[in-house]
Amino acid sequence: MIGRERGPGQRDCILVVDDNPESLRFLVDTLEAEGMDVLIARSGEAMLELLGHAAPDLVLMDGVMPGMSGLDATRQIKRDPATAHIPVIFMTGLTDPEHVVAALETGGVDYVRKPVVVGELLARMRVHLANARASYRSRLALGRAGRSLAAVDATGALIWCTPQAENLFQRLDPAWETGSAALPAGVDAALLRALGEPGHSGSINLNLAGVEIAIALAESDRPGEALFKITEVGEASKVDLLLRQTGLTRREAEVLLWVSYGKTNRTVSEILGISPRTVNKHLEQVFKKLGVETRAAATAIAVRMISE
Repeated sequence: MIGRERGPGQRDCILVVDDNPESLRFLVDTLEAEGMDVLIARSGEAMLELLGHAAPDLVLMDGVMPGMSGLDATRQIKRDPATAHIPVIFMTGLTDPEHVVAALETGGVDYVRKPVVVGELLARMRVHLANARASYRSRLALGRAGRSLAAVDATGALIWCTPQAENLFQRLDPAWETGSAALPAGVDAALLRALGEPGHSGSINLNLAGVEIAIALAESDRPGEALFKITEVGEASKVDLLLRQTGLTRREAEVLLWVSYGKTNRTVSEILGISPRTVNKHLEQVFKKLGVETRAAATAIAVRMISE
């Protein structure tokens, strides 16, 4: 849910949404000449269907189209956590300030006047592509650091979350689906309560689906975004307990704990921010130090130690 990682040498992918064939042709030729890949949609409805199959780096949105307007199409983009991170630049022939304000209030990052001035458009695109990549790298770093973080808007709708938070959400609410704009049942009400308390700086403890969690608000440098950390209470103490009773390292004890919960190597890797291959290497050491050969045997030892 964090976004699309751009590999070395990978071209920027731009989605152009415009109902005017001549405008589309001009923009496609211009952007391809700049070394960008271009996707096109002739309507807001077509754009939403395309976003179900593609992940552009930026959207150029015609402000006025028949059917679903550019404003409504952008609102749909921003409501979906899977696409909310994509910057949208409006292209409009309207000059009234209220039209510009309305465009930005939908979540658009910028606008250009029609007829488009190529140099100005490209300069604005480069700025917003760079900002989007920087934001993506920051969020990716949080996920790789093993941080269980999520961001919501003023209404409590989920904007993005790290893989660790996503995994915990699924444990708290089995009906919760990846890509949902809603937080898991129980978490949403608690978070909104915290957001509604001016100066709230402490944490809220909840017990959901037999899992005790702590929710703590954190500082965010993005307007309209509230950041919070969600952690499972007691995990650190369980790791300490395993450390005291085994010769495992802390990382090996963490791997063993999550394996004892029935997690796969890939899931453990997402939770701890390490690769599945590294998880497997830690497990090999766990088996060796515990004198066992299977996950089931290691799990049985861990469960007994934690329960005593």
